[in-house]
Amino acid sequence: QFEVVESGGGLVQPGGSLRLSCTEASGFTLEYDAIGWFRQAPGKEREGVSCISSSGASTNYEDSVKGRFTISRDNAKNTVYLQMNSLKPEDTAVYYCAVARGSYCIGYVEADFGSWGQGTQVTVSS
Repeated sequence: QFEVVESGGGLVQPGGSLRLSCTEASGFTLEYDAIGWFRQAPGKEREGVSCISSSGASTNYEDSVKGRFTISRDNAKNTVYLQMNSLKPEDTAVYYCAVARGSYCIGYVEADFGSWGQGTQVTVSS
């Protein structure tokens, strides 16, 4: 069972940037699985934000973050990143990474992701 851990959240002003990291803490490799980033804003359901295939060759993004967020991975470091630029107050949420049940991203159905982190808070406010 994967134990994924998110880090890098914090408080940032509108227009600012943050880079989130997702690592595996139990000694398992993430390199064979797609990884997704999700977020949950206060009072809202959790939604998919971005996903990256196991090789990193394929990525996808939710429409509201396209052009602002970039997902990447360094399999040598067993880490997946979410670079978030031009942050807006509506990006405020708890961000989660999750390990997909396969090598490719086929959507953001939560049942297709088997291991979830505890989340990291991102707050965008002046």
